[in-house]
Amino acid sequence: MPGRLTPRRPGPHCRSGRPRATALGTALATVLVPALSACGGDAASANGAATLKWTSTYFPAHWDPVVSGSGAQFRELALVYASLTRTDATGKAVPDLAESWEYNDRGDRITFHLRPGLKFSDGEPVDGAAVKAAVERAQKQQNSALFGDLTSIESVEAKGLDAVVHLNQVDYQIPQLLGQRVLQIASPKAAASPEELDRNPVGAGPFTVTQLVPGTKAVLKKNPDYWDAENIHIDNVELTSAPDASTVVSGLRTGVYDFADIDPSQADAAEKAGLDVFVQPGFNASNISLNVNKAPFDNDKVVDAVRYAVDRQEFVDKLTFGHGEATNQPFPKGYVAYDPESEDAYPYDPQKAKKLLAEAGYRAGDIELDLVVPAEDPQAEIVQSQLAKVGITVDIRIDKNWATPFFAKDLTFSLYSTTGRDSAVQTLTAHFGPDGPLNLSSPYQPDGFEAAVTKVRQTPLDAPEYPRVLQAATRAGLESRALVFTYSSPNLIAKSKSVSDLPKIPAHIDWTGVTIGGEGATP
Repeated sequence: MPGRLTPRRPGPHCRSGRPRATALGTALATVLVPALSACGGDAASANGAATLKWTSTYFPAHWDPVVSGSGAQFRELALVYASLTRTDATGKAVPDLAESWEYNDRGDRITFHLRPGLKFSDGEPVDGAAVKAAVERAQKQQNSALFGDLTSIESVEAKGLDAVVHLNQVDYQIPQLLGQRVLQIASPKAAASPEELDRNPVGAGPFTVTQLVPGTKAVLKKNPDYWDAENIHIDNVELTSAPDASTVVSGLRTGVYDFADIDPSQADAAEKAGLDVFVQPGFNASNISLNVNKAPFDNDKVVDAVRYAVDRQEFVDKLTFGHGEATNQPFPKGYVAYDPESEDAYPYDPQKAKKLLAEAGYRAGDIELDLVVPAEDPQAEIVQSQLAKVGITVDIRIDKNWATPFFAKDLTFSLYSTTGRDSAVQTLTAHFGPDGPLNLSSPYQPDGFEAAVTKVRQTPLDAPEYPRVLQAATRAGLESRALVFTYSSPNLIAKSKSVSDLPKIPAHIDWTGVTIGGEGATP
């Protein structure tokens, strides 16, 4: 099952595939080595080192990337782990640990050529064998968050610095897929004990962990052996789990932190405090999830009634303070997978919703639903209010173990937020595919979706027809009766002006080229 989803903010991760055993038990607080420094104080330490003080609402619950790497927590894990590829500002896959790659003529095999001389922070080599181990662990580990993302991969063959990936179908999405989200690569030696890796992460990324208090704090230092170390200008990172949202801005203002994701409700206060407030591009989307295998959603007219009963703008106004956008699909406008033909397919029309319910044989008050969520959530209250206006009674039920029945497809009615994927096909199949973790109606999928997705996989990303083929797959997916998209919430960031601007890479936080308190910082 995917890891935790949240109906509050598009932070925690969504894993792919059928339900699996629960994740690793909560680790005991473990100090690996003495801390470099305590939180607080100036960004530059006494010895002149540049220290980033980052507080996050999605502090990793696990540091094993197989467990936590598929959603928002991958942004923090990317401090430690590198991947075969990474994403540029256009969303294109570019070299990371792999300096190049090529497909065979049929498109069912891809060979990644790794950079020579690289090693993990424990001294183990970064080679084809490490890639093979990472893929196989992601496919087979009991609590893997990633196995459902890797269904196209039949096997990996290690040939020195080459990793030859054999596919069970033509799939040109693989370089997009195997980036800083789905395959962050750990040292095979360290990963031989996943429980130990969870407490002592070992990767080949830009930083190494020197202190870790699970769920609370991590201290990291620059990795001199990182392949792009010359473009990493931050010496130390102090990463902490964010306190209550209302206190983050004051912490930024007083220098306790200098970088944080913030709630939209705090944006004005952050700007008034003289902080830089900006939206990092992303693929966040929230939706209402219906199980069409259970009454009353086994009736198409009831599903359509819910679609017309939803006022998306209310979510934007009340939850994003004007920073979000109403949407009926999992991609932002302007992105290659966004389908203009599907825009506003079910506009807000409560009278039409009432008419559809009557045609389905339901009078006002006949339908009573439990909306199951893991915690108190203003989204749920908006859904409750909007459906009440068309005669559907909604009771909000909180289940802290919500993920178990959700991914087992036992719920009738729920909601969640996700952060998408670098591969548009993986976003589509996760939401609409028969085994999609975000498809509460599995094994249901809309007619024509499978064929449309297969055609996308078979189309090279640089082919002129790729955008048209991809948008057709989005259109086929949006025929699904299992999901009603509502709004997108931004990746809203506040930072001290001493921290220079970040690369505008969709959904990612990349520290390449970023400086603290020196040349390049925001004036």
